[in-house]
Amino acid sequence: MSHYAYFVAGWLIVIGAFGIMRSHNLVQAVVSLAVAQSGTYVLLLSLGYQWGASPPLFSEPASKPTLNVVDPFVQAMTLTDIVVSATVTSMLLAIAIQIHKRTGTIDPDKLNELRG
Repeated sequence: MSHYAYFVAGWLIVIGAFGIMRSHNLVQAVVSLAVAQSGTYVLLLSLGYQWGASPPLFSEPASKPTLNVVDPFVQAMTLTDIVVSATVTSMLLAIAIQIHKRTGTIDPDKLNELRG
């Protein structure tokens, strides 16, 4: 794979980080974080890709593969990253809803000190 995928992954991470820094809304910050996390999916998949490699499927009886195969560990890590990202996004949105219920705003600059 060319360096295009690495460029796209870096661009997504930078755009997401820029969105987090420039957001005046907690929901915008959460969406920007999700964009930055999607850059990690592209990065992981581009690291695990191999030209001309076949899927890691083997038949019975088990034998040593003679062909070049793609490493399934990277794909599993990408799926794990997607699950973690969805969980983090949902939790942050729930926290933003609770902040809006308690303070009446979701602008981080207008929030007073949080008290426990």
